[in-house]
Amino acid sequence: MEKILISANEDLKSEIFIKNGLVNSIEDFIDVDNCFLITNTTIEKLYSKFIKKFNKKRIIVIKDGERYKNIKTYSEILNKLLKEKIERKDCIIAFGGGVVGDLAGFCANSALRGVKLIQMPTTLLAMCDSSIGGKTGFNSKYGKNLIGSFYLASKVLIDPDFLNTLNEHEYKCGLGEIVKYALIEKSCKNDVKYNLLEILSKYQTQDVKNEIGYIIKACAHLKARVVELDRLEGGLRKILNFGHTYAHAIETLSNYKYFSHGEVVAYGIKCASKLSFNLGIIDRDYFDRIDYLLNKFQLVQKEVKYKSKDIVRLMEQDKKVENQKINLLVPTAPAVVELFDNIDLPSIEASLL
Repeated sequence: MEKILISANEDLKSEIFIKNGLVNSIEDFIDVDNCFLITNTTIEKLYSKFIKKFNKKRIIVIKDGERYKNIKTYSEILNKLLKEKIERKDCIIAFGGGVVGDLAGFCANSALRGVKLIQMPTTLLAMCDSSIGGKTGFNSKYGKNLIGSFYLASKVLIDPDFLNTLNEHEYKCGLGEIVKYALIEKSCKNDVKYNLLEILSKYQTQDVKNEIGYIIKACAHLKARVVELDRLEGGLRKILNFGHTYAHAIETLSNYKYFSHGEVVAYGIKCASKLSFNLGIIDRDYFDRIDYLLNKFQLVQKEVKYKSKDIVRLMEQDKKVENQKINLLVPTAPAVVELFDNIDLPSIEASLL
């Protein structure tokens, strides 16, 4: 079993456990009698045996899909928690992917001004990224993740065996975030070198699946290190948003229906790389290397048909905007990204695919 500790300060810690078959020994990590479990309709069907370990009245099932990560679902969860008389000694388990994790996390932060949170991710994207670091919240009509908070889970329980039920589409969604980590690793200020860029450059999709335990461990370590140094995203943590400013604009325009998060992150990475190349920051060799990675794993396949001006308009509403300027992360060297706030709008429009 791998154990990773995020120690933001003396009183604020998050333990990450990675172990195959962890679900079979869940009682070693939590007291199921004191937990509310939040999941979605898909996970409920796949893992009904595990879910039955919990009190039926303390199981909250939401609809599956990014478009349900909204204030209505948030309100429904909170009302159910209060109806069943949640107490401060209780905890909330987020059992699912990123949507479940974000909503359940914000509800844990909100209910009774804060109850313990445990993340139990079931998707590759959530295992490598969204379940770690305490970002919680939901979407609004003005953009993605504009309402939320930072609220660290006391435990993140990662069981890679859950990936056995993942379809190819969901796997590629996770690969979008994994490629992101490969392209930012040297910016993460991590003492351990995983060399994800070199590994992914050599791997095919099946190789990634065979080595997924190592890759999850690498991404978890990298994110934990960044979060420990900058929990509230005042500086370093912004590198984790590589590709996301473009991505969130596309997701909002599509009403969270047509693209998966991993697909649009990959799209955003490609746009940011094109922008960097157009501005003469990276050379053709590195641009082609990034392009090769994205194409090899077939991560940018769907055509984005929205008008460039509409995409940029939503990018201007992104939560990372400062002084009405779009802050964009662009690659500057292999596995290194930097934040720029002085890129003109015509150059950003020209970078769209």
